[in-house]
Amino acid sequence: MIRSTLPAALAFLALASAAPAFAGECPAGQMADNPLTGHPTEPKGVTDTVIGSVDLGKEINVADRQLRTRRLVVQPGGVVPFHSHADRPALIYTVSGQITEYRSSCAVPIVHKAGDIAREADGISHYWINHGKVPAVLLSSDVHHGM
Repeated sequence: MIRSTLPAALAFLALASAAPAFAGECPAGQMADNPLTGHPTEPKGVTDTVIGSVDLGKEINVADRQLRTRRLVVQPGGVVPFHSHADRPALIYTVSGQITEYRSSCAVPIVHKAGDIAREADGISHYWINHGKVPAVLLSSDVHHGM
């Protein structure tokens, strides 16, 4: 019994200690300042629903901040407009479909496919467009200002 569970336990420990993989990041050699001129400023074809939040002031004494998770559905041709992540880190998980991100720190667009997770931090600015033929469904977890 112990022999058969030891390999499984070792495999679990290796998986649990592995660094997360962020598929859909800026390709190697393409990191660069990108001014994103002519960026969209208005949302189009996107629904944004808060599905849960935690008041971080009550939980860990970080006043006027909340940890929230939102579900975004971006229709074909839809736009999540230009915005900044200065002082607002986030992780975005692509549930289904695919969406293209235009990021201030990448010289080329980044395509996010189902199963990808994107890290939004370090003061980046960006916008997203669904160039596909089906809705893109995203889960966004961020540390948001205000309550």
